[in-house]
Amino acid sequence: SEKSPSCCSFFGFPESDDRKTYYLKIHAPWEVLATYADVLKIKVPFKASDIPKAREVPLEWLTQPFRLPDNIMRPEPDYFTAPFDKSKVDFFLIDDKDTFFPPSTRNRIVYYIMTRCPYYKEDRLEKDKTGIKRLLNNGTYTSAYPLHDCKYWKKAQDMQCESERYHLYKYWAGFLCFYKEQPLNLIKKYYGEKIGIYFAWLGFYTEMLFFAAVMGVICFVYGVLSYEDNITSKEICDPDIGGMIVMCPLCDKKCSYWKLNSTCLSSWEMEPYLPFPSKCARFCLSGATVLFWTCLIVACIMGVIAYRLAVYAAFASVMKDSPTSKIQLVGSLITPQLATSVTASCINFVIILILNFLYEHVAIWITDMEIPKTHLEYENKLTMKMFMFQFVNYYSSCFYVAFFKGKFVGYPGNYTYMFGKWSKLRNEECAPGGCLIELTTQLLIVMAGKQMVGNVQEALLPLLRNWWGSRKGRSHPESTYSRWEQDHDLQNFSQFGLFYEYLEMVIQFGFITLFVASFPLAPLLALFNNILEVRVDAWKFTTQFRRPVAAKARNIGAWEEILNVVAILSVVTNAFIVAFTSDMIPRLVYLYAYHTGSKATMRGYIDNSLSFYNISQIPDANLPEAGENPSWFNNSTITTCRCVTIFSPGIGTTDTHLGMKSNTHTQCSSGISWLLS
Repeated sequence: SEKSPSCCSFFGFPESDDRKTYYLKIHAPWEVLATYADVLKIKVPFKASDIPKAREVPLEWLTQPFRLPDNIMRPEPDYFTAPFDKSKVDFFLIDDKDTFFPPSTRNRIVYYIMTRCPYYKEDRLEKDKTGIKRLLNNGTYTSAYPLHDCKYWKKAQDMQCESERYHLYKYWAGFLCFYKEQPLNLIKKYYGEKIGIYFAWLGFYTEMLFFAAVMGVICFVYGVLSYEDNITSKEICDPDIGGMIVMCPLCDKKCSYWKLNSTCLSSWEMEPYLPFPSKCARFCLSGATVLFWTCLIVACIMGVIAYRLAVYAAFASVMKDSPTSKIQLVGSLITPQLATSVTASCINFVIILILNFLYEHVAIWITDMEIPKTHLEYENKLTMKMFMFQFVNYYSSCFYVAFFKGKFVGYPGNYTYMFGKWSKLRNEECAPGGCLIELTTQLLIVMAGKQMVGNVQEALLPLLRNWWGSRKGRSHPESTYSRWEQDHDLQNFSQFGLFYEYLEMVIQFGFITLFVASFPLAPLLALFNNILEVRVDAWKFTTQFRRPVAAKARNIGAWEEILNVVAILSVVTNAFIVAFTSDMIPRLVYLYAYHTGSKATMRGYIDNSLSFYNISQIPDANLPEAGENPSWFNNSTITTCRCVTIFSPGIGTTDTHLGMKSNTHTQCSSGISWLLS
């Protein structure tokens, strides 16, 4: 019968390991498989492919070390396929009915039947009592899963078994196979198209990262090799130039005057149907929930910014005599700006993890509340909600550093404060080399931290859970620890399994594209992570998870559109980073229009970009407290301090050159950048 599970064969196994759990093994005979293959229009082979194989490519032997055996790469010959028709069985290439449908198709058909089987009595009108999902939710069954075909570490004893799990583990999931190609056809045959498409996309994405990583390394190496020729950095580090320039305090009371060369190293830049009222109410509640959590993220970011403003003064007070007077471990790299940036980035990363954990359950709840008509619609709605939240959560701090920090500072005597002067939280400034170094620090901590935490969650936690769950079964003889019990002790692969895998990669894609101009090594870090990610995911699927139910898929779904949007947005963000966050444009303007001497040179750029301010005109509220100034500061000899001009009434309007006009209402920052009017 097609209306009840009696169409399948049932085998009961009451003798389980704990003598409490009962297993029910379901087998679908040929008639059932053929009937539902016709219903589902499953494509099957009807003719061997006669398309000639491609000719051997010259120097193909160079790729031989990266290739897998032919029987692993192509477990089945190439065929022409057509939707199965039970009335035309002779049309299809059926050599053996027991093996005609691959395992992934068989478990997909069985699951399709089980999700639609009613379990109410015919004399009762309880139509909602249908499907294995409801039985799982009400606790009638604890789990339902397809069986693996063998142990992953050795072949099945039955010679008729293909031992595909063993081959996947040997040739795909081993970490020493990281340089090998993926057996995508075998993955599709064993796990189904949806999982196969994920690994095909992940492999392609990783291969493309190689070229981006090469370009990033070239940019980084060029920056290292050209460091000695960087006149601007030399002037900052030169004791006769940067050492003679006294900068204005970076915060009120607790910050002292400082010399430009104290931050010498940081100046180098690495560039179903519902009634309409009910539907409307549900969507309004859903939108309000998403908006609330987005505002919560913004509030957390504001809190981190306030932390940066408040703690900077404390670090500056501790390090007032020299950048390393109290911290000797890492030499002159430690500055108040760097200490504040690193600690704030770490706190921000912890907040990101906490908000992600909380919002994950909220997003699933509000998506369930909307009652999508199909599973695909459900996945797309959840995908958009989760990505929008993750986008704000992960990238908001980076956007702040890249486009807002140091842009609204004010000038000595008229500084800008975050919540007004009463808060005493003066807007923070960039380091002398600009905000790119701090943006790089933020990206490195959040991106690397996310990858490390993700790998621990994906590899270590399932391993520990499986070890603990199978501790009793391992002490029993092999003959009494059955295949279904071994699989029951593995972790369940939930319907959101691939969702989180895609989400992780898309967030990573944002990091390596949106801000790559400030951190060219980001693609290299992503490449190393993804080489490991492919094998970690493969190892999880073959050793730590129950065999998932096979599912059909045409593409990667809504993720494709999201990737396109991120790629387009990355063009805009990187253009803004180059134009407004870096000092590339001001350098070029100075080099070709305002350089000193007859030859185009950057010599004098630092002095040209700094404005003078008379110390005697700085209000008492902005002056350092008694005892905060360094020992070299002398009121009688040092009468002016310098700050960077990021807004000027116009080039050439001062008596000598840009910025060399005392007591002008110029916007100042410690970052070497201009906004040209």
